[in-house]
Amino acid sequence: MTTEIYRDAWGVPHLRADDARSLARLQGLVTARDRAWQLEVERHRARGSSASFLGPDALSWDLLVRRARLDDTARRCFDDLAGRDPETADWTRAYVDGVNEGLRETARAGHACGLAPEFARVGLAPGRWEPWTPLAVWLATHLLFAGFPAKLWREEAARHLGPEAVGLFATDGPGTSGSNGWLVSGDRTVTGQPVIAGDPHRFVEDPGVYQQIRLACDEFDVVGLAVPGVPGIAHFGHTGTVAWAITNAMADYQDLYRERLRRTGTGTGVEALGPDGCWRPVARHTELVRVAGEESVEVEVLETERGPVIAGGPEGLDGTPGSRDRAPGTPPTPGAPEAPGAHASPGTPPLAVSLRCPPRVTSDLGFQTLLPLLRARRVADVDRAFDQWVEPVNVVQAADTEGGLLHRVAGRVPRRAAANGTRVVPAWEPGHEWTGWHETPRAGVTDGVAVMANQRGPAARLGVEFAAPHRADRIRTILAGRRQWSASDMRAVHTDTRLASAEPLLERVSALDGLTGPAAALRERLLRWDRRMDADSEDAGRYAALRGAVVRRLAAHPAFAALTAPPAYPDVLLPWLALLPRIGFALEHLLRAEELYGVDRQRLVREALEETAGQPAAPWGDTHRLAPWRALPDPSYRGPALAGDHDCVLCTSSVPGATDLAARGPAARYVWDLARREDSLWVVPHGASGVPGHPHHHDQLPLWLEGELAPVVTDWAQLTKESDHG
Repeated sequence: MTTEIYRDAWGVPHLRADDARSLARLQGLVTARDRAWQLEVERHRARGSSASFLGPDALSWDLLVRRARLDDTARRCFDDLAGRDPETADWTRAYVDGVNEGLRETARAGHACGLAPEFARVGLAPGRWEPWTPLAVWLATHLLFAGFPAKLWREEAARHLGPEAVGLFATDGPGTSGSNGWLVSGDRTVTGQPVIAGDPHRFVEDPGVYQQIRLACDEFDVVGLAVPGVPGIAHFGHTGTVAWAITNAMADYQDLYRERLRRTGTGTGVEALGPDGCWRPVARHTELVRVAGEESVEVEVLETERGPVIAGGPEGLDGTPGSRDRAPGTPPTPGAPEAPGAHASPGTPPLAVSLRCPPRVTSDLGFQTLLPLLRARRVADVDRAFDQWVEPVNVVQAADTEGGLLHRVAGRVPRRAAANGTRVVPAWEPGHEWTGWHETPRAGVTDGVAVMANQRGPAARLGVEFAAPHRADRIRTILAGRRQWSASDMRAVHTDTRLASAEPLLERVSALDGLTGPAAALRERLLRWDRRMDADSEDAGRYAALRGAVVRRLAAHPAFAALTAPPAYPDVLLPWLALLPRIGFALEHLLRAEELYGVDRQRLVREALEETAGQPAAPWGDTHRLAPWRALPDPSYRGPALAGDHDCVLCTSSVPGATDLAARGPAARYVWDLARREDSLWVVPHGASGVPGHPHHHDQLPLWLEGELAPVVTDWAQLTKESDHG
C-alpha cells in the first residue's frame, strides 16, 4: 500500500494514499510529527490532567473537565459512532494509530533531535491516544465555545440591576466572537464561478488551532484547514468541485440548571430534587487530579438527570457550609428533607449548577459528517453531510462549480422554554425540560452575496446574544463597492479596519464644551479621525486610550459596585463574570441607553477626555500587540503590532479598559476559488510546524500581519516529496 508525504514551500503537508483509511493514518502520523507537543497538551486538557505538568494555573480547567465528564462523553459518543457508522469509527481509529506512531517517534528521537523541546522542559513523555481521544479533543475545544457561563453573568446582572440589565449588557463577552465569512456568487466574480472567503476568529494559539493540509486518495482530493487531533477537514475545505466554510452561528444549545442537592446516609450518597418533586439518586464518584509542584486535589464528580454538576454541590458553591443560598448559621444536614425551592429563590446564587449539552444527552458528536464532507462533489453533498452535525452550531456557506449555493445553519439545538436560554433555571420546576430539536434554518443570497459575521442572521431564533452588526454591514458595504471580484481581491475585505462602534463615544465627545485647551484639541482631532484602527495611527491610539478611560470609570461607578465580586464559581468561569470586560464589550449599548442607573455619562466622558489629553500620544500598534496563548508561556515575548479592533472586519480583540494586547484574532484566513482551486489562498498566524526553531514554525507570520495570503498549491509536480510511508 502506497502512502506519500509532500510539502509545499511553506511546509504544508500534502498527503496521498490509496484509500481513506490509509490516508487517515497518514494524517495522524504527520500531525504528530509536526505538532507532537500540541497534541499532547490537547489530550491532557481533554482528560483533565494538564495540571500534572502545567501546574496550578491549569487546575481550574482540569476540575471543570472532570466534573463535566468530557472523557466519558467522548467514550460514549465513540461507542455510538461505532454502532451507527462503523466505517467512520474505523477511519478515526486509523487516525489515532497514526498519531500514536508519530508520538512514539517523538519519544524515541524527539528530545535528541530537538523535535519537541517542550516535553523535556516539563519532564513529560508522550502518552497514548485512545480511539475516542479525537472526540474528547473536539469536546474540550468547544466546551466553552457557546458561552454558557454568560447565563451566570445574566443571573448576576439581573439580580443586582434588574431584568433590563440582561438586554443592556447583551453583547459579546470575554469569549468574544469575530469570525467573518462571505460568499460571492459567480455573477459577481471575474471568472463566473463563486468565491468563498473569511477568517475564523479564536484565541490565537502557538502552535495554531488550524492546520493547513491536503488529503488525497482514490476517492477524493481535498485541501483545507484541519483541527490538530481530529481526522479529516471539518470547517473549511475545497474538493475541487465544491468548497465550504463556517462561522459560529451564536446559537444557544447548552443549558444550566440550578440544582438542589442533599447527602444521604453516611454522606457518600447524593440526591437531587427533580421537577416531579421527588428526590432522585445522583451518580457520584471521586477522582484525583495531580498538580505539578503541589498536592493532588480530590474532586467529587456528580451527575443529575439534567447533566453533570460543574459548580458547587450539596454544601454550596465554595464546597463549605455558609453559601449565600443557605440561611446564615444553618449548616447542611445529611439526609434532611428540604422543600422544593428552599433557600434557592431565583436571583440568588445557586448551591450547585449542572450543565446539559447535546452530546451528553444523545451520545452523538456528529463525527459521521466528516467522511461525507471529504467525499462531497456538489453543494447537495455538503448539505446532506451537515444534516448530521451536532456542535458547535455553525452557519455553513458552500458553493460548487455547477452553480449550487448553500447558506444554512448546522447543528443540534434543543427545544425548551425561552428562560433556559437566558438564565440558570431551577431543576425542581417543571417546564425546563428538552422536548426535541429545532430544525436548522436556511438563508439565501442577496445580490449575489451572503455574509455571516456572528450577527443576528439565520440563527436568530436559536440564540440569545449575537455580535453587533458592524462587521457584517461593513463587509456588505465593501462588496457592494464593485460589481466583479476575484480571489486575490479579497485581501481588501480581510484587512479592513474601519470601527463603526466608535460612533456612540464620539457622539458624546462631540457634545462636550468648556474643555481645557489640550482636551479641546483632542476632541477636534478625534472628530476628524477616519475611524480606522490602523497600527500606525496615533488617532486610533488616542481613541483607544479614551475608550479605556471611559470603561474604567464606568466600572468603578457605585451603580455597578455589587457586580465587582461574583459568587464563588470555578476560576475558569470567572472571566464571564468580570465587570470591566462586560462594560468594555457593551460600551456602545451603555453609552446610548436612554438612562443608566443614574450614571452621569457626560461627566465621565469629560473626565476621561481630560485625562487622555494629558497623556503622550502613541500609535495604536504600540500597545495593540499580539499575545498568543502558549501552554508554556514565555514572559519575555513581545508580540508584533496589530491593526484592527473588536468590531472591525480585521477583528483583533483586546479587552477595552484592561489591556490593548490581543489574545484573539483571525486563527486563519482563506479564499476558496471555485473557478480554479489553484487560485485559492490561505494563511495561518504562525506556520505549519509546531516545533520551535523549525523553518516553518513562524514563517507565515509576516504574511498574516500584512494581510497577505499564500497560494494553495495543487500541482504535485510543484511539491517536494518528503517520504514514502508504507
